[in-house]
Amino acid sequence: MPNFILPTRALEVVKKGINLFHHGGFHMVGVDKIVKETEVNKMTFYNYFHSKERFIEICLIVQKERLQGQVVALVEYDHDTSTIDKLKKLYVLHTDLEGPYYLLFKAIFETKNSYPKAYKTAVRYRTWLTNEIYSQLRLLKTDASFTDAKLFLYMIEGAIIQLLSSDKTTQKEKMLEYFLRGLI
Repeated sequence: MPNFILPTRALEVVKKGINLFHHGGFHMVGVDKIVKETEVNKMTFYNYFHSKERFIEICLIVQKERLQGQVVALVEYDHDTSTIDKLKKLYVLHTDLEGPYYLLFKAIFETKNSYPKAYKTAVRYRTWLTNEIYSQLRLLKTDASFTDAKLFLYMIEGAIIQLLSSDKTTQKEKMLEYFLRGLI
């Protein structure tokens, strides 16, 4: 996991970049738009990030770190919440189209060919999340398999796709309840 320290101004550019990529996509948002929206000149942008590819990678790393922090706080430090409720919270956190996972989910589809290092960041998070889900499922049911954890992740991603194509938010909750009932 790369450890780097960004100057305050560069971090502001990253935050704005995350928002721009979240709503506009990685191919539709160019350096010119980032520079315009963040009010830094192009030379400063390239001094901080060197390339659009590196900028995307940094944005995804920052987003991944934030999301991992949220997940760890949820599953490790929330001792008053049951395992089922933790799984529900993980599901809700990751299926929110305005939430932090959406950018990483989008990166899986949009960066594989053009920005392979950024793509690896998104895939690493996905792998990490699958392991966290598996740990929670094992607490719920000792014979839960890693395939169950993958299925839970696929359910999250399917719910995102469904939300993108319709307004059926009730289906999202029904799918989760059906999965959890099958585990118990």
